[in-house]
Amino acid sequence: MARHFTSSRPSSPHKHRAQNTLPGGGSMSGTSYTQSSRRPSFYSSRGQGLLQESLLWSYVIQLTGTLRSIHEAGLAARVILPSKILVCGRSRLRFSCVGLLDVVAYENGANSSSAAARYQQDDLLSLGQILLALACNSSLAAVQRENMQKAMETVAMNYSSDLKNLILCVCYMIMPSATVCSHFLYVRYLLGGQQPVRSINEVMPMIGARFYTQVENCLLHCDLLENELTKEMENGRLFRLLTKLGVINERPQFGLNPAWSETGDRYLLKLFRDYVFHQVTENGVPWLDLSHIIQTLNKLDVSSPERVCLVSRDEQSVMVVSYEHLNNCLASAFTELQQACNSDVSFAPELPS
Repeated sequence: MARHFTSSRPSSPHKHRAQNTLPGGGSMSGTSYTQSSRRPSFYSSRGQGLLQESLLWSYVIQLTGTLRSIHEAGLAARVILPSKILVCGRSRLRFSCVGLLDVVAYENGANSSSAAARYQQDDLLSLGQILLALACNSSLAAVQRENMQKAMETVAMNYSSDLKNLILCVCYMIMPSATVCSHFLYVRYLLGGQQPVRSINEVMPMIGARFYTQVENCLLHCDLLENELTKEMENGRLFRLLTKLGVINERPQFGLNPAWSETGDRYLLKLFRDYVFHQVTENGVPWLDLSHIIQTLNKLDVSSPERVCLVSRDEQSVMVVSYEHLNNCLASAFTELQQACNSDVSFAPELPS
């Protein structure tokens, strides 16, 4: 279950003092916090600080999806508590400490199918209480049996009937079609009567087309992340080129040759460095054009056949070379440095025979 999209990865219990993790549970990013300690800015301004219904449906889809994955494996979460639900970013939920009770409170027969079925019913009840508490913007203590009728009235007044029916279904398995006997079942639940056997799969049809809204939001978020990742890849390519140019240009000496960076292919790279970064206007003012820098570095990276005119600082030397040739010079000089670094051999001049 640690691989599910709303389950945090397990971590060592000995690391929770050194880094921001939950002991025995999962890693928690620096922007994560639990439902029991969520920030004031997390709420909307609707009504008396109630959450927006779209945000509640997002929570419903994430929480029920996680429970469905766990229950289909024949297991139970057993940690459906506000203190074990991490909020990452603005509306991303993750379960923490899933399966922890199966480890620390292991008993004979605790992993049997009958015990798992009982724990799954407890998961659904805990899920219903959390959804009801979120809808009322209150703690779990405020939605216990003595206050549940008032809490449901709050949900009915501020949210759609679909959300109210879903909470009823999860809490005490009242289906929308059972309006005639819903009051009887509700009273029987309050009086402590036996509850029917429920399944998380019965909740899925009640979410309906709202799955498409969640999928669309996820796709938009993925497009945004992919766009930002593309920018970082471009930055990585340019950084690699700048690193190679930096270790070659103006190198004091190489192989006991103080003029290594001023001769051969390295001299072309020096002129190219001046062409990219050290250009000036007719009045001698530094010419800073970021688009020029990025464009020329990109042409160098792709080995463009386009030619460029390089002029020495004393204007006595003028060379016309292609970006492809400059790329070959850069690769050759950097490879030479790499080979010297890997061999770790001192470069002494050849002695005359």
